[in-house]
Amino acid sequence: MKLKSLKSMAEENEVFFVIFAITAAFFTYSCMYAFRKAFTVATFDGLYLLGVHYKIWLIASQILGYTLSKFIGIKLVSEMKPERRALAILMVIGIAQASLFLFAVTPRPYNIIWMFFNGLPLGIVWGLVFSYLEGRRTTELLGAGVSVSFIFASGFVKSVGKYLLLDFSVSEYWMPFVTGLIFTVPLLISVWLLNKIPPPNNRDIALRTKRKPMTRTERKYFLMKFFTAIVPLTIVYILLTVLRDIRDNFAAEIWMELGQGNAASIFTVAEIPVGICVLLIISAMIFVKNNLMALNASIGLIMTGLVVNILATIAFRNGIMGGLSWMIFVGFGLYLGYIAYNALLFERFIATFQSAANIGFLFYFADAFGYLGSVTAFLLKNFFSPDISWLNFFSTLTFSLSIAGIIFSLITYQVIKSKYRRQFSTKFATT
Repeated sequence: MKLKSLKSMAEENEVFFVIFAITAAFFTYSCMYAFRKAFTVATFDGLYLLGVHYKIWLIASQILGYTLSKFIGIKLVSEMKPERRALAILMVIGIAQASLFLFAVTPRPYNIIWMFFNGLPLGIVWGLVFSYLEGRRTTELLGAGVSVSFIFASGFVKSVGKYLLLDFSVSEYWMPFVTGLIFTVPLLISVWLLNKIPPPNNRDIALRTKRKPMTRTERKYFLMKFFTAIVPLTIVYILLTVLRDIRDNFAAEIWMELGQGNAASIFTVAEIPVGICVLLIISAMIFVKNNLMALNASIGLIMTGLVVNILATIAFRNGIMGGLSWMIFVGFGLYLGYIAYNALLFERFIATFQSAANIGFLFYFADAFGYLGSVTAFLLKNFFSPDISWLNFFSTLTFSLSIAGIIFSLITYQVIKSKYRRQFSTKFATT
């Protein structure tokens, strides 16, 4: 099949387009995880610097870079022109891989700084990838398809990293770089395919509004107009990000406490049911044509996931549910809410209020503060709760932050409901 025929087939056949777009975006973002998450499977036992565990330094350093990248992405991704996306993806991941090499060859603890430079470019990859998918009739399906890479890829690259440590005796310092090398060729192929996805057609634009780069003035106006809705939306996203990051970055420690520390496959096996269930539920939202109804449903999905977190944690703490089941249910609850944001809520928010904007801006605004919250949680744990295990710390936060998330989700629902009524009743009154 000739290269240019892929794009023409995607333009002519909607089923082929969906399969093609999901495949290209899923594998592109999954490959990115190999350059970002593999190091978290190492435990770096007994290593401390200034009273802080070495692994916390590494994670905090990377997340600080990743967080700064999100703030940069508010401008960079929202203004990015389509023809520059593919090259930008390869450039930033290349910088991240070079940082992993420098991390491996630089003596400890000076190599901590390279994790900052590893995270700094990677934060904009999601926005660049999702820019190929937003503003379409099938965005929920496409978004769900690529968003499950959060689940599958994170577990899979950790399994690869663990195999390198256990079966090939690769050191904890070289393992992240070697993992990145393994995924380099798949990355190049995936980005090559991603860049052949055709732009939204006229039907897409009619249903979801046209997506375009946003200037600084347009971003400021958007924030001012929707400030009362964006604030509680962002707070809920911060809470979900904190829980997701603890479960993701300290999975090795949590599984160790649950008696699964030497099973490399556990990182993948535990995420398979989570990914499948979330994918099916979020994808089903494609059948909801009314944008306001879909927006409200996305808030409902977020609250449902938070309720699942609470009930599963209560069951686990009372011995009703085992550790594996608890991790799967909490993973489902977290990712149901987290992926609803990434694949559904922001997309339908723009479409509901018929705003000339793009998901990149909304997503990066929320994500920047989300990762800032994660760094804060890690540091608070280290300095104020050093004797609490990661398992107990995570289960406690899951219960308390899920309750807070439900409260702010309800506030968000009420604000959106009120704002929608005011905007469109005024519109109808003046026509």
